[in-house]
Amino acid sequence: MHQLIASPFLGQYLLLRPGHAAGVQIPETRYEELRTAAASDLPAPVWLHEASVAAWNLQLSDGGIGSSVLVRQPSKYGYVKASWEINLGCDLDCGFCYLGEKRFEGLPWDDKTRLLGMLRDAGVLWLQMTGGEALVDPQFAAAYECAHQLGLMVQVSTNGTQLHKERILDLFTRYRPYRLTVSLYGATAETYEKVTRNRGSYGRVFRGLDAARERGLPVRFSVIVTDDNAHERDAMVKLVEERWGFPYHVYSSMSPTIHGDGDPLVSQAPEYLRPRSVFTGCNAGHTFFHVNPHGIASICKIGRDPSVNLITEGLEALPRLSAIAESLQLRTGGCSGCSKVGSCRTCRPLAKLYQDAGDNRSLYCQHGGYGS
Repeated sequence: MHQLIASPFLGQYLLLRPGHAAGVQIPETRYEELRTAAASDLPAPVWLHEASVAAWNLQLSDGGIGSSVLVRQPSKYGYVKASWEINLGCDLDCGFCYLGEKRFEGLPWDDKTRLLGMLRDAGVLWLQMTGGEALVDPQFAAAYECAHQLGLMVQVSTNGTQLHKERILDLFTRYRPYRLTVSLYGATAETYEKVTRNRGSYGRVFRGLDAARERGLPVRFSVIVTDDNAHERDAMVKLVEERWGFPYHVYSSMSPTIHGDGDPLVSQAPEYLRPRSVFTGCNAGHTFFHVNPHGIASICKIGRDPSVNLITEGLEALPRLSAIAESLQLRTGGCSGCSKVGSCRTCRPLAKLYQDAGDNRSLYCQHGGYGS
């Protein structure tokens, strides 16, 4: 398994170590030197050994460069990040989930590996594997290992219920994710299991988090605040800071489901709602895209339609996402001619989901009181 990755990135060139967020920028001449060395499996140049020690205190393997460095090839597509829902199935039943109905279904193994190869060929360097609950997919471990072998820097988003299992801990120790994002739903068993509607989830998650800390895994928390656990908001933050010491972010704004169902909105804790930042555009569909469990690519997790089917159409369909992104950001369907478009805090695809869910403008629109 390679120790480092050398890759193009948005007109620049990076050295990365799998499982570590920090990287080193290198000039094009040195990237091309590594490409040439990799093609003939020449020894790693002296400067690479020095950079590896300086950045990560890492001694590279002896022998040809192929034993220590995976050199990613340039891509004509220009994408650098993607998220992939390997499966929408989940072992918890949180009422505020933005996915709505969560079915256990996805691609067969051959198509999973084909999809991962397409992500690499599209230029994707950072990949988020998510769900549903990604770790309950029976082929998660194999897909995760395949992504690493292809030279993808992998982040995993999880509810943490599987982290206590030795096979999962061993997998993440052997092939370290650059980030392991874990959602936290309460500080006590009673509250945790009320939110997740799953008996025993509190104990499984907390055992897994303790084990992840012992293994030195790069955990980051999403502290989820709802009306059912808002009374434990401060206790959750204290747990994160004092028991585990991992970085965290507090989330309190729920969104409608991807199908426009407004049920998740009723679980918000009003006293913790905060205005979003002003929306100034994003790279969705241009340098980033999302893939659902069936290999259908969209600009992001929110703007899912129109889309392209990578399994049936192939990688050549991917550039259509750029035009789709531009069309989805147009202020249509209730937002045309808005006098506050320059200070709007909600992207157009998300505004459409709110409108489909009943158009309660107080939740997303300044005309209805949001962010005013």
